[in-house]
Amino acid sequence: MKKILALALSAVLMTSVLTGCSGDSGPEITLYDGINSEMQLIHKMVELVVEDKTDVEVTIKDQMSAVNMFRELTREDPSCDIMNSYDGTVLTTFLKQDPSDVPEGQTLYEYAKAQIMEQYGVDMLDQLGINNTYCIAVPQSIADQYGLETISDLIPVAGELRFGAEHEFFTEEGTMKYTPFTQFYGLNFKEKIPVDINLKYAAVENGNFDVTVVYTTDGLNRKANLKVLEDDQNFFPEYNGALLVRESLYDELADAAPNLKDVLNSLSGTLTNEKMTDLTYAVDVEGRTVEEVAREFLTESGLIG
Repeated sequence: MKKILALALSAVLMTSVLTGCSGDSGPEITLYDGINSEMQLIHKMVELVVEDKTDVEVTIKDQMSAVNMFRELTREDPSCDIMNSYDGTVLTTFLKQDPSDVPEGQTLYEYAKAQIMEQYGVDMLDQLGINNTYCIAVPQSIADQYGLETISDLIPVAGELRFGAEHEFFTEEGTMKYTPFTQFYGLNFKEKIPVDINLKYAAVENGNFDVTVVYTTDGLNRKANLKVLEDDQNFFPEYNGALLVRESLYDELADAAPNLKDVLNSLSGTLTNEKMTDLTYAVDVEGRTVEEVAREFLTESGLIG
């Protein structure tokens, strides 16, 4: 009887071992979720197109800011393989340079792409087609009250207005932030109010502040009836969207996804500012899921089956 029990126990243990081996995950790509719908949509598109066109599984972890995401992408033992970014962010936040540092004859994108590869071993892929630059916006009622059309129009009235934005805009990470912006234009607002990014639009709609920073392709601009002011002194650079990829990832996945770069670049040129505004509006205003909106876009574009 003891012998039978021993044999049965051995069989169970062997089954567990074999099951554990067969359950080991295969080749995998890891991303982090963005804190805004645009990055969430683009990362979900990466997941869907990679899993459709390769044998690699994609995992999207919890939300993380772009700055922390880049740190995870470039650390010695990276926990992130791909992230969406923008050439203006790469230049000013990650490389800590200004548009004036771009050599004559080179575009900001070309320069940022070369520098991020040289300094960090990160491949910036082809442009996605969106230029999601910073914009300064005010409620239409404020624009009408003060006759605002350009950012310079704020100069004589800034002392009467409150400026509110997400916490990250008030940090010192990069040159496209509150202090450099206000110094460049000579703006002295009555008050500056940091808020959680998820509460920003509700706050401006409720009158908690009068001026804010937004992004060109944010569908909530439409919902909140905000007027985007012309950057008449050209403070904000272009922010052309592009995926950032650890260069070593291509070699790591050479067997499972030899076409990985081509698959990722299939997203390039498929988006426009108008289209991305429609997609973010569908998520942020209409309440549709990121996966539903991303999958519909990719299917309609012929990028996935």
